[in-house]
Amino acid sequence: MIHTTVKLSRAAATVARTAKLGPSLLQRSPPSRLVHDGINGSNANPVALQMINYALSHARSQKSDESYAQGLLVLEQCLSTQPSEGQDPAGDNSRGMVLLAMSTLSSERGNFNEAMDKLQKVQDLTSSSIGVRVAALEALIGLHLELKQDDTSSVLADKCLELLVKNEPGSNGGDSEVIHARARAVKGLVELVHGNTVSAESFFRGLEDNLEITGSTALSYGEFLHASQKFSLAKDVYQNVIQGGSNIKEFSNSNELAACNMSPEEVSLAATCALGQLEAHLGNFADAEEILTRALTITEEHFGSHHPKVGVVLTCIALMFRRKAMLEHSSALLIQEVLKQM
Repeated sequence: MIHTTVKLSRAAATVARTAKLGPSLLQRSPPSRLVHDGINGSNANPVALQMINYALSHARSQKSDESYAQGLLVLEQCLSTQPSEGQDPAGDNSRGMVLLAMSTLSSERGNFNEAMDKLQKVQDLTSSSIGVRVAALEALIGLHLELKQDDTSSVLADKCLELLVKNEPGSNGGDSEVIHARARAVKGLVELVHGNTVSAESFFRGLEDNLEITGSTALSYGEFLHASQKFSLAKDVYQNVIQGGSNIKEFSNSNELAACNMSPEEVSLAATCALGQLEAHLGNFADAEEILTRALTITEEHFGSHHPKVGVVLTCIALMFRRKAMLEHSSALLIQEVLKQM
């Protein structure tokens, strides 16, 4: 999601330039973007949830290859204790949530192929709730966006919408309104990444009156507002996403299910970066620096100081200083050059 935010902020800066708000100095980001939180996965085994939370916590405690391997081992054991596929919805929901957790740990270590493999397996759990399968598709879309495989992400977004047409969420453990908003928002995000702002608008229509949207849905909507030059509204949405993300614990209950770069932590981080870039676009460089510095601290704490996402946030900071230097003819350009070499 972070990388998607960088790309979309460039689109917003282009609009701002047209509106004579100043030249855009945002450049193409490194190959990785970010996208978003979870969807309904009701009737899961509470013991499985405890094992999932333990595995995630243990893997991230040391942020090492060994701790992540041990976390994945716990999840493998958890998966082996669940009922066979198709025996009952609760069992398939539990299996799906374990697979989502495994994909999350794999993606955090940069093992995208393994993460995608686990997400694909969720689609075979036909007895699981529609929410579990939509969450897996959303995570797949996010990973393909991060890898700049935009055409594939578009196909998957269409598949996600088709899944809702073929299945009635209300009868399969999901919340119809939330799930439909989630699926439409990720499709709108894909359209934004393709530069189709007009098409994207149709998928976000109605969200302005929905005060219940959170997480990935809200972040995608904020990015649409940002790219559409509705900066004040985008700022409000970003701030709400950040505030809401601080109150969500991944897999704390079945209604907050998420995976990979759609997880609550990454959604909140994406919103923080987007907010910092928005402040830079508006010329509020002191606020932008404070927000992006906070994003850097959060990224290092969650992923470790040598994770590629740290480089993405540093790029955001460098671009902010570059814009400041060009507009103010200041020595901030020297700071930007130093950051580029880090």
